[in-house]
This record gives sequence, structure tokens and C-alpha cells, in this order.
Amino acid sequence: MKTYKYKKIEGGICAPQGFLAAGVRAGIKKSKKDIALIYSETPAVSAGVFTQSTTVAACVTLDKLHLKKSKTTQAILINSGNANACTGERGMMNAKQSVATTASALGIKESQVLVSSTGVIGQFLPMDKLTHGIYEVVKHLRTDGNSDAAEGICTTDTFPKEYAVEFELSGVPVRIGGIAKGSGMIAPNMATMLAFVSTDAKISHQLLKKAFKEANDMSFNRITVDGDTSTNDMSIILANGKAENKEIKEGTVDYKKFYSALEHVLIVLSTLIVKDGEGATKFVEITVAGAKTKQDAEIAGRTICNSPLVKTAIHGEDANWGRILAAAGRSGISFNPAKTEIFFDDLRILGKDYDISFSEERAKKILQQKEITITVDLHNGKHSATFWTCDLSAEYVRINASYRS
Repeated sequence: MKTYKYKKIEGGICAPQGFLAAGVRAGIKKSKKDIALIYSETPAVSAGVFTQSTTVAACVTLDKLHLKKSKTTQAILINSGNANACTGERGMMNAKQSVATTASALGIKESQVLVSSTGVIGQFLPMDKLTHGIYEVVKHLRTDGNSDAAEGICTTDTFPKEYAVEFELSGVPVRIGGIAKGSGMIAPNMATMLAFVSTDAKISHQLLKKAFKEANDMSFNRITVDGDTSTNDMSIILANGKAENKEIKEGTVDYKKFYSALEHVLIVLSTLIVKDGEGATKFVEITVAGAKTKQDAEIAGRTICNSPLVKTAIHGEDANWGRILAAAGRSGISFNPAKTEIFFDDLRILGKDYDISFSEERAKKILQQKEITITVDLHNGKHSATFWTCDLSAEYVRINASYRS
């Protein structure tokens, strides 16, 4: 798809017209902000995608019901420090109570509220702290509350993640902004992450759902840190139409511009998650090219990105192309290894017929960089797919060995 012009702007989730946000500390976590609220001044057309795990948190189940019953949403409440997952009927009751409290505090219908949680699995929400925090976060809502909200959704993240752009649709300025969280338990299957996106574009419910799903498939579903998927993953978008553009129609230039900007925002947010991967020291973009089908390119790309042997070799700055080729080979796709070429940046480290006449010294210098590009050309077709991953370090083990403490 053609790339259209858009410019980066400040404001994150609050950049589009009519959106407010806030983040406060309610005491769910020991010392950091742990509640965030995103609010649209008017009901917004909404869509979401969720974890593909069969073990899901109460918020995922409840939000799916709300999105099925109502095409619009006005508020999203997020808590960090507690996943409210594997908590049974009590967990669902607590999620519903959170919705009811938020709706009451804002003076809106319960059907207009979505909830999200992230943190430790199997623990009940401290409802006294959460309830107090909801009333506090409502008091702090403002048009520049984006950074507080971005901070409030973090768990093991080392920095908050937010981004926004502005572009024109038929001469009318339109904005898309978002916040995300994620650092570990990240895999290309609606990774362990949360993402919330706002736009003031005017677009139908059905077309927004279509665009958002496709953009997620090209972004959040193409990142991996450790190959793990969580119980709480979700990505939600709200479109309130405040830009007053002519309603976007499928197949038009305006739709192409909107989709291009949306995909860009999601890719930026998703790559920020990878760059903040637990214990990560290197950001890696891996492209599988020359595949027979799009599905083959995606399967091979996911397998290579999720390979612990590939990721540890990158961490050790070892140009071990054999691990990459082996990962592609076990992915299950059909290709001829003898025709495959592998590149680190622009350096070919594997040629056809297993030619390995490359400079180890130059390969080492490339692998010493903080950002690396790897291309695997199968020479078996015209399809390609790009994924984003990071190295795997001893620090990742340390972080996750003591996550609950």
C-alpha cells in the first residue's frame, strides 16, 4: 500500500479532538501510577482485538460483550499491577463493579465503558483501592493527561509508550494518537500488551473494525520478545468524529490515507514495546522475502523471531546464520535451503549453495549495533513479511524469575 503524508505531533492519546485522559496512583502497585482513564467527550465508534489464548482475564470477556452489544464507547478504565485473570466469578463481579463505578463517576451508561487490567495473574483486585482510584482519576481528567495515562498502564515497562500523528482527509485535519504497554510475555498472537488508540476521524463502525484488525495484523501481531502470549492482551480504538471530515468510505483515497496513518501509529507503538523488551539490548527487524505465499513468509518470520537460539546468538553478537536457516527449516514451509540467502543489514552472510564468504569482522560490527536488520530471501516466490524482535539475555531470566515479588 502506498504511504501517505502525516506528521508526528505531541499529545499521544489526547492529540485527537475531544479526548481527555488521566493517570493516578491508587495503591495497587507499591509506588507508581496504577490507574489510567481515557475519555471521549462524546460516544465514539469503537473496535477491539483481543488475546487468542483460551485463558482470558475477566476484562477481556466483559469488553467483548460490551463491544458486541454497543457500537460506541466513551471511556476506557485501565489498572496495572493486577491482571484480574483466573479469578472466577469474583473476578467478573469486580470487573463489572469497576464498569459501574466508572460510569457513575462520569455520568454515562455502563455500556459505554470498557475495562482493562494488567499485572499478576490469579489475584483478586483490591476493590477498595480501585474504587477510590476511579473517583480520583475522573477528577484528574484533562486534555493533556496523555503521559500520566501512559505511565498508569505500565508494569515492567522501563518507559511509557505514546505516539500521535496528524494528516488531512479532503483538506480536513485529522489526528490519530495512542498509548501502549508491554515489555515481556510478547509474541505475535495479539502479544502480552495493551494498546489504546483514539482518533477524531469520522468513520463507520464496520469500516473501523476492518481497518483496525488489518492494522493490528501488520503491527502488534508481528512483534515478539519471548514467544509468550498473555491472558489480558487487547488493542482498542475509539473514533469520535470530532474532526468533522466527510465520513470515510472504503476504497477511497481518504480511506487509504486513514489506514496508512493508523498502521503507522500501531507499528511505532508496537516497535516501542520490542525496544523495551525485558532484558533486551538489541532491536531486530527480520524480513522473510521470496516466499511462495504470504502465509509462508509469515510462518517463517514468526519461527525465526521466536527462536531462543537465534535470539541468544544475536545477544552474543555471533553471526550464526545456521540457527536462522534451521529455524526457517523447522517452520513447516516448503523451500530449498540451498537457494536461500541471508543478510545482516547489507552484508550477505549466506549465499546460494551455502556460500559463506563473508567478513566475520564486519558481521561482528553489525551485530554490535543497537538496531539490526536481518533479511532471509528464500528465492521461492514474490511474497514477504516483516517482524520485529529483540535479543534474549540473562537479564530477561532475572526479571521473570522474580516477577511476583
